[in-house]
Amino acid sequence: MSSPNSHSSSGHHGTPVPATGRTSAGLKGRVRVPGDKSVSHRALLFGLLAEGETRITGLLEGEDVLNTAKACAALGAVVERVGEGEWRVEGVGAQSLSTPAEPLDFGNSGTGVRLMMGLVAGQPVSVAFDGDASLRRRPMKRVLDPLLAMGVMVEESAEGQRLPLRLKGSAELKAITYETPVPSAQVKSAVLLAGLGAPGETVVVEREATRDHTERMLTHFGADVRVEPHGAHGRRITLSGHPHLKGAPVDVPADPSSAAFPLVAALLVPGSDVTLTDLMMNPLRTGLFTTLREMGADIEVLNERTEGGETVADLRVRHSRLHGVEVPAERAPAMIDEYPILAVAAACAEGETIMRGLAELRVKESDRLAAVADGLAACGIPHRVEGDDLFVTGGPVIGGGPVTTHMDHRIAMSFLVLGLASEKGVSVDDVAFIATSFPTFMPMMRGLGAVID
Repeated sequence: MSSPNSHSSSGHHGTPVPATGRTSAGLKGRVRVPGDKSVSHRALLFGLLAEGETRITGLLEGEDVLNTAKACAALGAVVERVGEGEWRVEGVGAQSLSTPAEPLDFGNSGTGVRLMMGLVAGQPVSVAFDGDASLRRRPMKRVLDPLLAMGVMVEESAEGQRLPLRLKGSAELKAITYETPVPSAQVKSAVLLAGLGAPGETVVVEREATRDHTERMLTHFGADVRVEPHGAHGRRITLSGHPHLKGAPVDVPADPSSAAFPLVAALLVPGSDVTLTDLMMNPLRTGLFTTLREMGADIEVLNERTEGGETVADLRVRHSRLHGVEVPAERAPAMIDEYPILAVAAACAEGETIMRGLAELRVKESDRLAAVADGLAACGIPHRVEGDDLFVTGGPVIGGGPVTTHMDHRIAMSFLVLGLASEKGVSVDDVAFIATSFPTFMPMMRGLGAVID
């Protein structure tokens, strides 16, 4: 596999790289954040399973996605980088994966490893999975439970069914109906990917709808998928097993989770006027935009259009005076990655913001709920955690730090953004991990006028 040399895993195991976000004048400019991470992972995985060629444009070339690309190559696909963000995958077709000689190393990527577990579950191969120290701590049981019910074998694993572990897949899995115990697009996707190798219908029932990129992409590559409402907020997804997947072009839209950082920075820094282009506006991903508008954010949607089955638009964002709101628990699945940056917006808003139902934040790259609370404490911002709810009281921000990032890219970026709107700046202990999801974050923010050193 050819891949860009500039995105090696240099920051992961080396010395920490501290940084400070400092008071900035108005941010100005028009930028496109990198391609969506969720869609990038899935484009590679479906390219592996499909017969023929899949051409991908706008692929996120962060370390997480590059590790998925390497894993697809190790399983037998031809994976080539043909230009900036442009990749070509020659798939092997279902039931034709090669058993890799070495463990598949997913670095820091929970999405990559959990989706790949589902994919290999329905294939007659034995595959070892591993990752960095952070990923080795993260729970895999929630994905393994339904896969075991379908007939996968865990040949070996670390304590508590954590990485490193080895799975033995099967070409004749048992189709199941599975109700996800927590809202998780990763668990849903793993079960559906496993269901590709099971005769009959595999059904996933969600009480709260989660991001639906897997369902959309399954259809795009030729699978038979039915999505029906379930209860007040949920969905019932039915997949017919053993479809014939064919290579298909994928144009990856800009990532709304990455856009959250320059977007909130523009809202918080006086005099800012920033346009973010080609952003995915999938309704299951835009909970943050909805919440910020409720807080009084000036966010204008321009040039809304449909590209590759996803709604895409440009957003013009201007400095706004924000006020506190209560964010309902049922919105959490549509913005689960955005709570750290929302907490930063809340710190600068007038009054109290209440974020309900954040249990899922405890099992991300770090215990993000604890990490956000600790970061707010380091900056002197009044807050409290009650159960799975976070309360933040906003006002003028003095700054502080160093904020401990716990090898978590979103904690690092969020508190650097807070520094831009603070009196004395905010320091974070390590920005090396930003490369996993947003390798161009620093130069892009500086290009808009942010002071980060």
